[in-house]
Amino acid sequence: MLVNSLAGLPAFAAYFLAAVILCVAFVFAYTAITPNRELDLIRDGNAAAALSIGMSLIGFALPLASAVFHSADLVDCLIWGVVALLAQLTAYWLARLAMPRLPEGIAKGEIAAGLWVGCISIAAGVLSAACMSY
Repeated sequence: MLVNSLAGLPAFAAYFLAAVILCVAFVFAYTAITPNRELDLIRDGNAAAALSIGMSLIGFALPLASAVFHSADLVDCLIWGVVALLAQLTAYWLARLAMPRLPEGIAKGEIAAGLWVGCISIAAGVLSAACMSY
């Protein structure tokens, strides 16, 4: 019975590893397109930066989870994971378009700026996840 229960372990490991790699890629891509050094800001105790990148990662993980669930195979999952990554980067640019001084607000630790980006990212993630369900 235990052997049957663990039969899906290789697939779990492959999809989980792919998802972790995509999450790391997302954080690298996100920090590359923003003018702030978010990880340094977080190390310095900047809550706005932590909210911004943390909620953006959640916003990315939502459609990524949908891609894992709905994909035909691992390659299909990776392709849709990249689509989700691009959707999240677009969401950041839209948030910044609405608030051009957004990076300065985050750098100053303004919680409202971090929450704005985070909420936009989660909303984009929910919509992306729903769109991937077809």
